[in-house]
Formats: sequence, C-alpha cells, structure tokens
Amino acid sequence: MGMFSMGKPRSFHHEYIYVDERKEKLQKIEESAKRDLGMLPPKEFSPEDIRGKFVEGTTYLKRRKESGRKPLAYGTLFIAIIVLLFILNYLVTGEFSF
Repeated sequence: MGMFSMGKPRSFHHEYIYVDERKEKLQKIEESAKRDLGMLPPKEFSPEDIRGKFVEGTTYLKRRKESGRKPLAYGTLFIAIIVLLFILNYLVTGEFSF
C-alpha cells in the first residue's frame, strides 16, 4: 500500500522582500499623533460596518438578502413540531387523542 499513498505537499510560506516594517510602524505612529492633535479627522467605527462585511463575504447570505426571503420564525417552527408530534402519536397509537 505504500506505493499508492500520497504525501502531504509542502506548505506555502511567503516572506516579503521589499517591506520596511520600521517605516510602516513610523507611519502608523505619525497618523495616530496627527489624529490626536486634530490635524486628521478621527476614525469612525460603527458595528454596522462590520456586520455588513460578513454578509458580503458569503454568497448564500447575499442571495438571501437580495431575494428578501426571511428565515422561518420560531412560532412557525413550534407549530410544525406540534403537528409532527400529533402525526407521530397517530402512527404509534392509531388514534387522534392525546
């Protein structure tokens, strides 16, 4: 069986050659200092921005949002379970009484 087994491929590891981490860190520090001094507007953060990104990231959620179809409500599921319990009771006992 050793003849047909396949080994794992090498994992991909990419290191950037032309990246200056020190320069990027200095730019972040400069930007935060300018924001503290009021030279730049403060960064806006809202949870709605993050929530929208998750929906955009998945195709089935995009399709559901575009179609306008909503998932089943708890009441509908509860009624469906009760109906199924009545059917199960009928199949087991042979009569419609609880």
